[in-house]
Amino acid sequence: MRWIVAVSILGLLTLGGSVLRGAASIPDWAYAIPPAPAGAAPAVPAPPDTTPKQLPGSTLTFTRQQIADGFGPADWFPGDHPRMPDIVAHGKRPDVRACGLCHYPNGKGRQENAGVAGLPVSYFIKTMNDFRDGLRKSAEPRKANTNLMIGYAKAMGAEEIKDAAEYFGSMPWTPWVRVVETKTVPRMISRGGIWVPLEGSSQEPIGVRIVETPEDPERTEILRDPRSGFIAYVPVGSLKKGEALVRNGGGGRTLACATCHGADLKGLGPVPGIAGRSPSYLARQMYDMQAGTRHGEWTELMKPVVATLTDEDLVTIAAYVASLLPPERH
Repeated sequence: MRWIVAVSILGLLTLGGSVLRGAASIPDWAYAIPPAPAGAAPAVPAPPDTTPKQLPGSTLTFTRQQIADGFGPADWFPGDHPRMPDIVAHGKRPDVRACGLCHYPNGKGRQENAGVAGLPVSYFIKTMNDFRDGLRKSAEPRKANTNLMIGYAKAMGAEEIKDAAEYFGSMPWTPWVRVVETKTVPRMISRGGIWVPLEGSSQEPIGVRIVETPEDPERTEILRDPRSGFIAYVPVGSLKKGEALVRNGGGGRTLACATCHGADLKGLGPVPGIAGRSPSYLARQMYDMQAGTRHGEWTELMKPVVATLTDEDLVTIAAYVASLLPPERH
């Protein structure tokens, strides 16, 4: 670990100062929280749906209330993962919802949160402690799940955090996001931090952003299917531009990601893997560092690395890194 930190610090020093870039606005595409229209009325909750739901490949049946039960959410495929510790399967009433609700029993998570499968145990624990100690916040104050994580970290004991860290760390990260270069994308709406296509909508220019959306919106949004991944639409040319920044630092503009995250970007010691992870999540973390809302031991090393990156850089880096583990076709 010492040599990793030493190499990182040496690389950071060669980049120059560590003054963070002040962004003009929150990149809505990464946070999936668009500005609320003026005068908009609050959404009216839909009546409870008690009809039984099923998923292809699963022998189980759940109602929507059971699927979204914060203290015992549906586990569609128990054979896909090890036995869950209680904190992952049921949480801790009344303050901590089950980890498996948002991150799924397989640790893959969804666009609005983190994929935690395969994270180093020490990194997972450090992250939870950073949440607890006020060192890790979102640049977007309306990012509800980040605020919830801060509360969970404060309410969880050290053993519960360790149990969750060891459970998710025992499962390797596997392909989950399909990256597609394109000039246009369907118009989207944000539902709970997830971009989903508007029914019957027309196409619009992608611009300088990544549009990450479920492969099957119903299976993700409603059924929380842990086998149904995401598609990330990125601007044409993003992968080539991103590769130059990721692999060699763009000719000295930043530090090559492999310096700390390993040659294949699948992690190195206590440093987490980033290959194939959600590009929305990756971009949010870099932006949070730029905005000065994320702190902590590893973050302080990362801040100079991301300090001079532009919005286009964030897009191209996240796009390329997410493309490194393409989903297998069946």
